Amino acid sequence: MHKGFLRLASFLIVIGLLVGCGTSEGQSTSQNNQSAKSTESSNASEQKDETVTIILSKNNGEKQLGKKEIEIEEGTTLMSVMKKNFTLKTSHNGGFITAIEGVSHDKGKTAWMFTVNGEAAKVGAKELELSPGDQITFDLHAF
Repeated sequence: MHKGFLRLASFLIVIGLLVGCGTSEGQSTSQNNQSAKSTESSNASEQKDETVTIILSKNNGEKQLGKKEIEIEEGTTLMSVMKKNFTLKTSHNGGFITAIEGVSHDKGKTAWMFTVNGEAAKVGAKELELSPGDQITFDLHAF
């Protein structure tokens, strides 16, 4: 009889916990809606965080030619982003960008130079791995 009493008591405790932890249907729907809104909000911020901004300009920023916000994946290089999102011409070995969107350099006089977050690039576009939030400015100017 002692075992039967323990089983009954355990069963009643489990039922009590389940009833006590449950919510009414209205509360559950409200919580689900709040959870969905929170997930949408975090997804929107994650998408924004997984982008870079590319700005095209001339003469040290005197004239802006264009601006694009582009989604990236981890390990993406600047050159691959440029090739996918802009019309480019490159040097014979593909290491230097000589024209972007039909705007060409003047060989020996001007060149497309780029900065990353306001600082001169330390590597070429083929080697530069982008990070979310980077701002890249390509500027055509005399050197």
